[in-house]
Amino acid sequence: MEKMRMHTVDITDSNIGKIGQLFPNCLTERIGEDGKVGIAIDFDQLRQELSKEIVEGPQERYQFTWPDKKRAVRLANTPSNMTLRPCREESVDFDNTENLYIEGDNLEVLKLLREDYLGKVKLIYIDPPYNTGSDFVYEDDFSRAAAEYLGNSGQTDEAGNRLFQNTESNGRFHTDWLNFIYPRIRVSKDLLANDGIIAISIDDNEIDNLRKICDEIFGRQNFVGCICRATGTTTAQGTNSLGKSFDYVVLYSKKPDKGVEGIELSEKDAARYSFEDERGKFSILQLRRTGGEDRREDRPSMYYGIQTPDGNVVFPKGPTGYDSRWRVGEETYRQMLSRGDIYFKRMDDGTYGVYYKFYLEGRTKRPSNLWNDIEGNKKAQIDLKELIPEKVFDTPKPIELITRICQISGVSSGDIVMDYFSGSATTAQAVLKLNSQDNGQRKFILVQLAEQTDPSTEAYKAGYTNICEIGKERIRRAGQKIVKERENSEGGLFEDTESNTKLDVGFRVLKLDSSNMNDVYYRPEKFSEQLIKEDNVKEDRTPEDLLFQVMLECNLPLSAKIQTEKIAGKEVFSVNNGYLVACFDEDVNEQVIKDVAKQKPYYFVMRDSSLASDNVADNFEQIFQAYSKETIRRIL
Repeated sequence: MEKMRMHTVDITDSNIGKIGQLFPNCLTERIGEDGKVGIAIDFDQLRQELSKEIVEGPQERYQFTWPDKKRAVRLANTPSNMTLRPCREESVDFDNTENLYIEGDNLEVLKLLREDYLGKVKLIYIDPPYNTGSDFVYEDDFSRAAAEYLGNSGQTDEAGNRLFQNTESNGRFHTDWLNFIYPRIRVSKDLLANDGIIAISIDDNEIDNLRKICDEIFGRQNFVGCICRATGTTTAQGTNSLGKSFDYVVLYSKKPDKGVEGIELSEKDAARYSFEDERGKFSILQLRRTGGEDRREDRPSMYYGIQTPDGNVVFPKGPTGYDSRWRVGEETYRQMLSRGDIYFKRMDDGTYGVYYKFYLEGRTKRPSNLWNDIEGNKKAQIDLKELIPEKVFDTPKPIELITRICQISGVSSGDIVMDYFSGSATTAQAVLKLNSQDNGQRKFILVQLAEQTDPSTEAYKAGYTNICEIGKERIRRAGQKIVKERENSEGGLFEDTESNTKLDVGFRVLKLDSSNMNDVYYRPEKFSEQLIKEDNVKEDRTPEDLLFQVMLECNLPLSAKIQTEKIAGKEVFSVNNGYLVACFDEDVNEQVIKDVAKQKPYYFVMRDSSLASDNVADNFEQIFQAYSKETIRRIL
């Protein structure tokens, strides 16, 4: 049996392997810090392969850098042996929901999700700290010395993660923010689907640096646009600068050919469709080309005569009488005429103008980069107060903002939306609202550090000791509200009896924690034989805790369906209809092993110390060879 890693893969090792496939002559060996020989890259050789003229040393060149950038890059690639522990009592419909709410430092969480959700997330929306000088950001371990750090901080989350207030008096004001945000966005790219989009809210303080980071990570060609969003309030009063009534949403795609989808027409837009025929409402546009390249000589083949209802033949003429051209060639015009797509409009002088029809049904509008038609931050507060009367969060985002970003990103039923600075959980409510509107099955993954609320605030006095408690309660109440509205509506609560699916308003709570395994599991060579024989699982960990860390390594989604059964008195987990079967009980006998093998799982995982006797251990492989030799057997 193979021993499980119980930590994420080392992305650096993976990248070395990919380079080795392209340039095997660039692989070499070196002795690592552990004294073992390992594979490495010969960068001198690699540079020869990639460039005729190498740019290095003191030569001037365009680049974007800051102190500790190399460490920030490495931090994105280093593996993690942390785990996500399930919390059933704080979840809603734990066994059936496909939505996730994860508490903990988002960088560690993103690393844990990287293998299982690689290329699976359609939209990542984040609203990170804007670096205004008053917001708290997580202190990554390399940013400054511990003594200096503790002197600036004093605030921690429930798990002891340290936070600091990045004030402008700090000499590393921009550096700390860049080191904070860079590795998180870098890991985000791995999670995005090929047709995925990342949308990042930001303001003037760091938008320039954010654009440069994203240009480097995603490529300048993948810049989709920068939305200017009216906040509905004006800040910076009492200063010498212009007041701020806008913030921004920067969008990048995973691939350069990914565009944005259209949005629904407003009532004003729809009013333009004032004509109607048997096919529905339509509007019209001149068939004559207007604007640039509208002259006959630009496209001679598009200059021809068209017979109007009065029998006259008209040619395209410009405003001053010059020979113009039609928008389409003569053959295409005839096809449009036969389909009924041409409209002859009677003009004031009795002649006919030639127009073509475009219909209202199915019509959307290309989104602008100026979003001043969405109600701003005051409406966001009203939406939150409808669910939680106390003022529990200062800066929620409008539900309509997240909804529209989902729409233009092409998020459809079955897609995953992620928000790893989830705050008050606006993103979750937006996803639930979209699903309620079209009976969709979109899923959300929210991540939030358990930042403590100030004891003087309404949130704390109302019982919300950290931001996660606010987010979870908002999702609970939003789900209850949607269920009540749907039950009272004509259509009722959606349920697809054929696929046995229903509107999912639940969420599975997971909490970031240290590994389930003691240090002896990872470094047995540093411990005595006596300690190695002791239990390698931490005392406070449950079988379900172990299962979720195993699920990550077996590339199963954390929303996977989990069933339990008793076999010969032992608890056996079955995940995703038997894809993974696991048993972490002690004294597992041959009957358990035989019944599991007969289920023919893809993976079977158990603890190394679980087998009841040496005789059972001796027969283990023979049993699987007899009943399910293809099953991958692994141990903890």
